[in-house]
Amino acid sequence: MDSKYDPRVIEKKWQTLWTDRKYFKVDEDSDKPKFYCLEMFPYPSGKIHMGHVRVYAIGDVIARYKRLRGFHVLHPMGWDSFGLPAENAAIQKRVPPAQWTLNNIAAMREQLKAMGLSYDWDREVTTCLPDYYRWNQWFFVKLFEKGLAYKKKSFVNWCPSCVTVLANEQVEEGKCWRCETEVIQKELDQWFFKITAYAEELLADHDRLGKWPERVITMQKNWIGKSVGAEIDFPLEGRKEAITVFTTRPDTLYGVTFMSIAPENPLAAVLSKNTPQAEKVRAFIEQIKKQDKETRTSESAGKEGVFTGAYAIHPLTGSKIPVWVANFVLLEYGTGAVMAVPAHDQRDFEFSKKYHLPIKVVIQSPRQIFSEDTLHEAYVSPGMLTDSGPFNGIPSEEAKGKITEFLVKDGKGKLKINYRLRDWGVSRQRYWGTPIPMVYCKECGVQAVPEDQLPVLLPTDVPFTGKGGSPLEESREFSHTRCPKCQKEARRETDTMDTFVDSSWYFLRYTSPHSESHPVDPKKAAYWLPVDQYVGGIEHAVLHLLYARFFTKALRDLGVISIGEPFSNLLTQGMVIKDGAKMSKSKGNIVDPDYLIDTYGSDTSRLFSLFAAPPEKDLEWNDQGVEGSHRFLNKVWNVYYAYQELWKKTASSAQSSTPEARVLLRKTHQTIKKITEDMEKDFHFNTAVAALMELFNTVTDYISRPATLDPGVLKFTLRNFVLLLSPFAPHIAEELWESLGEPGPIFDPGVNQSWPSYSPKALVADEMTIVIQVNGKLRGKLTVPFDAEQESIKQSALADSKILEWVQNKNIVKVIYVEKKLVNIVAT
Repeated sequence: MDSKYDPRVIEKKWQTLWTDRKYFKVDEDSDKPKFYCLEMFPYPSGKIHMGHVRVYAIGDVIARYKRLRGFHVLHPMGWDSFGLPAENAAIQKRVPPAQWTLNNIAAMREQLKAMGLSYDWDREVTTCLPDYYRWNQWFFVKLFEKGLAYKKKSFVNWCPSCVTVLANEQVEEGKCWRCETEVIQKELDQWFFKITAYAEELLADHDRLGKWPERVITMQKNWIGKSVGAEIDFPLEGRKEAITVFTTRPDTLYGVTFMSIAPENPLAAVLSKNTPQAEKVRAFIEQIKKQDKETRTSESAGKEGVFTGAYAIHPLTGSKIPVWVANFVLLEYGTGAVMAVPAHDQRDFEFSKKYHLPIKVVIQSPRQIFSEDTLHEAYVSPGMLTDSGPFNGIPSEEAKGKITEFLVKDGKGKLKINYRLRDWGVSRQRYWGTPIPMVYCKECGVQAVPEDQLPVLLPTDVPFTGKGGSPLEESREFSHTRCPKCQKEARRETDTMDTFVDSSWYFLRYTSPHSESHPVDPKKAAYWLPVDQYVGGIEHAVLHLLYARFFTKALRDLGVISIGEPFSNLLTQGMVIKDGAKMSKSKGNIVDPDYLIDTYGSDTSRLFSLFAAPPEKDLEWNDQGVEGSHRFLNKVWNVYYAYQELWKKTASSAQSSTPEARVLLRKTHQTIKKITEDMEKDFHFNTAVAALMELFNTVTDYISRPATLDPGVLKFTLRNFVLLLSPFAPHIAEELWESLGEPGPIFDPGVNQSWPSYSPKALVADEMTIVIQVNGKLRGKLTVPFDAEQESIKQSALADSKILEWVQNKNIVKVIYVEKKLVNIVAT
């Protein structure tokens, strides 16, 4: 060992050895139990950030720990490499997306390797390469054949200037984020995956999941949004059609005073046609097209609408009900129409007040009688029905079922289970994504590209101007093809797939990344799946995780895999915070991981990120904390360096006759127990590192008294200390392990080094300290055997020389013993 701890030298040494000897490469030939550890793969933006450092350090600790626990660990890494930023770079920097992306991957790969992460790099996948996206296209075709991929018209955010569809996050205050043109809602033909076919299974199978954060489950349940209610038909006056609504509140049916339909609903224009309201309705629809859906449906948004001039007929009372177009109703939710009950729905209440529409109370509170004049907000709690015909006097919860039964018998409605979940729109009018493998033929219609013609390659010679739609539309070589059925001229689909498709199955591809005949090798998938521990941000709680769950179930039904859930356990780590805000370039509060690793080393960076906060909580950046972690590793290094010659002639020993050594042994076993429990229960890395630091404090205290030092016990402790440290700071641990002369390296799969074990007997102290009081005041202490009898302890206390001074010439009234704590001598 060198006298000085130099992380740059040490870390380079061990990273090179791990890589050259492929210590973390695994196959399916092992008699050990498998463990699949996975972190969400990154988008290759060019630089890793502290969020990456944190999540990948968490995953690496788990993977290394499981290896030492005797598991055969799969720990892969890859790149979620399609996406809009590459197109923006092409426009701004005149660099082709493929070149920009692959250069970034190369840079980030080196950064991750500098962190000493235990990845099997032979399994690396890159989603923008044909050997990966070929299978995206294969899945698309299979889903199309099963009726799970289809095309329909849908409203999208549209920038008229850029001539492109925008994601919600690209719309800023109603304008295009790039050119600041007002965004409108435009109806386009879009491809969808029928995730709704799995809505009930996605919901029910939450009970099959292992350790998932409760808030993730809740978010998914809310997103799926199962509702049990009634579907009710409201005939239109003078027309054959009816407005069908879904409601979870059939108990309020008698309180309907108007109907609201979405501006996107085709009925909006149809109902006002040839009426004095036609121009007002048309202008309102155009106005709403410019509004962001999330904004217009928020609770705080103003309620706006226009009367269509048409009326619906109440199915039970026969009364005429005006039909309005309202901004807060969306076509994709329910049926795109709602029955408005202003007395018992707050949005309807606010709308009614604004447009002076009637409010009819049909549920009364047991504590207060409401009327239209006394109601200051919608009454939404349970109560008793009133003004509801034959249902008067029935509790509202009971009335839901009774009114629904009545509607069903009368043929005016039906019991209905509805879901908030909508099918997954996968069309993107962009270039840098997987080409959708569909062809349009005038003779044969929509045709899937045959399997033997996949992949449909993404052309690399397209121009980027920043204006217009997808460059694929301008590429005649790409867009013009022949129909696979009749061989006549046809047009290729120029939309590309949502990049969530890439991340919905990448964890499956890791099990057989080089398979050319299958997207997933069935035998290898059966060995490794499901993922035992998944680690990633809470921001992916819904879309990514829900889509991955859907994809897994769909591929199971296609016979590709046999599992129905992809991730057994999920850990969602918190963000990295600095100066009270999430780290970002715009806030100027970022910490460069390269600088951190160059200055302090990867082990310090890892240790700090693991120690500063529990993994599920946000981590508040602290420069002093980084310095503290570095000082700790320096102290550890110095102790091992100071005693390195002693190790060569000393055998490790877990036995000693000296009290001081037994204290150290007991602390060692307690620390092994504590850290093992922290790792097994909820990955409390912060308290595990704290326990390591406590143990080392005991070590430094022990070696400060060389006269009582037992070399065998010290080596036993420091040997176990290194193993406990190794998942957290693997480079220094390997170097210290080598200095001990132990067989290794620690993570050499041929050595099969094990995680330390503790002895329950060694956890129990063989001696204890008893406080001695005289008349309630501390006067001395006594060390006695842990199993000493009460009378023996009392006699020893009375015989103590210090105590004799305080009771001399006094009458001892009584001696009180508090078990294993104190002796109190009462003397007068």
